[in-house]
Amino acid sequence: MDEEISIIDTNTRNEKVKNFFINNKKKLIIGTLILFILIIGFLSLDSIQKKNKVNLANKFNLSIINFKIEDTQKIIEDLIDIVKENDITYSPLALYFLIDNNLIKNTDEINALFDELINQTNLEEEIKNLNIYKKGLFNSNIASENELLQILNPIINSESIWKSHSLYLIAEYFYAKGEKEKAKEFFNQISLLPNANSDIKLASQKRLNRDLSE
Repeated sequence: MDEEISIIDTNTRNEKVKNFFINNKKKLIIGTLILFILIIGFLSLDSIQKKNKVNLANKFNLSIINFKIEDTQKIIEDLIDIVKENDITYSPLALYFLIDNNLIKNTDEINALFDELINQTNLEEEIKNLNIYKKGLFNSNIASENELLQILNPIINSESIWKSHSLYLIAEYFYAKGEKEKAKEFFNQISLLPNANSDIKLASQKRLNRDLSE
């Protein structure tokens, strides 16, 4: 009797499963197709991204190799294009090369490329902060007090590893201008930072003891 009931239950379950597939055949086919398309799309996107990465790498490497051999203007245009590709690896490298070799004389154009890198490229947080700091460093000889502070404020108001570097840059900016009280304020902030860079902290203490102790 129990065996017969078990057989009936099994047959009932099988019938329910069979009916489910029959009644939902269309939905199951559509769902399978959608899943297949999504997988193909993902694989295609991954392949395209890898191909673009290789193309960017080749373009960057050719620009570096051909620098001072071929038309400099063409090299500059290629490197600017790479920055605007918003690639996390080659866009920063392209901008640094432009700056290090003084290939763009226009400060506004360099700042626009920095903004492209900082605001449009999906950089890790501390890499983004590094580029904010580099932008501040680039502008430190030409920017006004308010402009420099505005650039560096996102780091100063954070717990970034680049905070002590940014405070030191501002402190030295004020010291060079002869505004010793303002410089002292920022050097003191560095000495109070628990995660300040050790070299920066030591340099700040030396500046305070040697030049700002009165």
